[in-house]
Amino acid sequence: MSVWKCPVCDAPMQRRDRCWSCAKGHSFDMAKSGYVNLLPANRKHTKNPGDNAVMMRARKSFLDKGHYAPLRDALERAVLRYGRPGGVLLDAGCGEGYYTAGIFDTLEQARLPMQIYGVDISKSAADAAAKRCPEGHFSVGSVYHLPVSDQCCDVLMTIFAPYCGTEFHRVLKKNGVMLMVIPGQQHLWGLKEAIYDVPYPNAVRDYALEGFELIQAEYVDSWLKLSEPEDIQNLFQMTPYYYKTGREEHARLAGLKSLSTQISFEILQYRVTKSLI
Repeated sequence: MSVWKCPVCDAPMQRRDRCWSCAKGHSFDMAKSGYVNLLPANRKHTKNPGDNAVMMRARKSFLDKGHYAPLRDALERAVLRYGRPGGVLLDAGCGEGYYTAGIFDTLEQARLPMQIYGVDISKSAADAAAKRCPEGHFSVGSVYHLPVSDQCCDVLMTIFAPYCGTEFHRVLKKNGVMLMVIPGQQHLWGLKEAIYDVPYPNAVRDYALEGFELIQAEYVDSWLKLSEPEDIQNLFQMTPYYYKTGREEHARLAGLKSLSTQISFEILQYRVTKSLI
């Protein structure tokens, strides 16, 4: 049974052919790739919210070459620790589905099949994720108003995505697990050195989250050595730095023939504790 809920009235939805609908008659057609748009117009802050096409293409090209494979491998191991057969895993802010698809394959190989769902506010991202992982279920939606039923998820992933504790707590089952990926302090330090005169470390966040108990903080550190200008540009374009810098900084990156940089991630693993209601 699907975990999608109607974004208009919050009622459960069922699929009929290529359409999702609720008992009150609200219906949503599936796109050709398989995703469904569950983001109401009144919850859009722009015409096309989320990552734009430039960022999406850059990220897909970069990730497809395996540059962030250490993070995906670590996430797959974490999901195997917490997943259960027949359970539900939600990727909140799934992007183009690189991590979602990898985790689906790992669960299948481990004979630990789970229902895989992904939500992203970008229509381009949901479309790409549905194409990359056709066995999953994907929708356009906001992490602040997830089109997902209460207490239906065994595992929730949030990877470099906005955090909404109230919503994440709502959709997770009792004792459900949240895997949150954040950048480490030195993440992409070499890229920052190439861009800025005075690079700055990433801010350290407080691990304490209301309604959640920290189980483990796992660190993933590695080095990237990029020898193709295309890879350097794709890395740049998939980060916020591309949009926070000007012509001078862009020119610096365009002139690089190679780049060596640290990549550093933290996988924060939480379990649901007290109710937030």
